[in-house]
Amino acid sequence: QVQLVESGGGLVQAGGSLRLSCAASGRAFTDYTMAWFRQAPGKEREFVTAMTWDGVHTYAESVKGRFTISRDNAQNTVDLQMNSLKPEDTAVYYCATGMIRYPRSSATAYDYWGQGTQVTVAS
Repeated sequence: QVQLVESGGGLVQAGGSLRLSCAASGRAFTDYTMAWFRQAPGKEREFVTAMTWDGVHTYAESVKGRFTISRDNAQNTVDLQMNSLKPEDTAVYYCATGMIRYPRSSATAYDYWGQGTQVTVAS
């Protein structure tokens, strides 16, 4: 059974940084793309970033230049370094994975999801 566990959320002042981590378990993740999504109160879940097994990645325009995704295939982990945080980055952040060859931005492409971790950016 695939399990994704996020950690690292919290409260930070605008302009600050946070690092989220996601640990995956339950199977080998060769050829699996790992992704981060977020959902703010009253809004739909939105794509943040994704990275394939071999490092191909993409970002939402709203986080380009501020967020960085990285993954450790040996450890089955994916991290999200978030810098220059803004109040509009406040959301629950979800880790997701699916056996897809491209870093797709559609939530329906991903089969497995974590429970989410809250990120709150105070102005």
